[in-house]
Amino acid sequence: MEIVHTPVLLNECLEYLSPVGEPFEADALMIDSTLGEGGHTYNFLKKYPSLSVIGLDADKVIQSRARERLAEFGERVHFYNGWFQDFYANYPSEYNRPDIILFDLGISVFHYEKSERGFSFRYDEKLDMRLNSSEGESAADLVNNLPEEKLADLIYLYGEEKLSRRIARAIVEARSGGRIESSKALAEIIWNAVPANYRYGSIHPATRTFQAIRIAVNGELKRLPRALHDAFGCLKNGGKMGVITFHSLEDRIVKNYFRNLGKQCVCPPEVAVCRCGGSACAELITRKPVAPTENEVKANSPSRSAKLRVIRKIKDDTEYHLDGVVGF
Repeated sequence: MEIVHTPVLLNECLEYLSPVGEPFEADALMIDSTLGEGGHTYNFLKKYPSLSVIGLDADKVIQSRARERLAEFGERVHFYNGWFQDFYANYPSEYNRPDIILFDLGISVFHYEKSERGFSFRYDEKLDMRLNSSEGESAADLVNNLPEEKLADLIYLYGEEKLSRRIARAIVEARSGGRIESSKALAEIIWNAVPANYRYGSIHPATRTFQAIRIAVNGELKRLPRALHDAFGCLKNGGKMGVITFHSLEDRIVKNYFRNLGKQCVCPPEVAVCRCGGSACAELITRKPVAPTENEVKANSPSRSAKLRVIRKIKDDTEYHLDGVVGF
């Protein structure tokens, strides 16, 4: 089987999320919340022979590739097809609490190169972008149905695109002549909408808009805060959770949640006397995000914006730590 995705920050994940030493047992359990083609899981299983993994993915197609790739590990790997927030909200009773949880929030290269769902503007594909293509609105639905103002806000918020209003206006004008159905057609509309000097920057002018639409279609930022909270609740005391992000909105959510977990006192500001017991729920293993090395970026360009944050659980979270991180 041809593998098209290279796992980012792999060595750093193997080091910071190692199941070796206290409090880990010989039969440690890891949950790979975003299995993809199974790159991280494959290397964890290879390096740590007593480790078992549960791999989650919303996309049946890419999970079938991971099943094939990981078949050599037999019963050491189990699979769940569905969204990670659903898995953690209803954690299966047959499993022990995990020792390690990993989220890699990037989109697999497979989706850009092989899925034929319009994730990339380099190909002329049906404008879909859904990770689970059997549910929810497609990218074409959003592009063709959203009012201009809402479309502009979406592109600005999720894509951090400064020309969002200009691009939204061009999309609305173009769709008045018929539905926009392909990734190539959308990319051409965006290309023609921006000034000439904007077309030849470091990235294609459609990059941020495509990112924004993909995030909206899959509810990526809306799923994340609650998923982090519920995953932390499932994690064994002493266990470790790592999250790899790829843009500032994701990283802000993770940073704020982890920072709140690490606070000694988490009482609301209006509480004059501490009532929480004054102890942190987690230890920040990485006080600053871990970035890829220059060599990794040269070898695997999609890793250039990756950031890894890791915490170790001390005790269960309660009611405070989602403050300030929900709202997408």
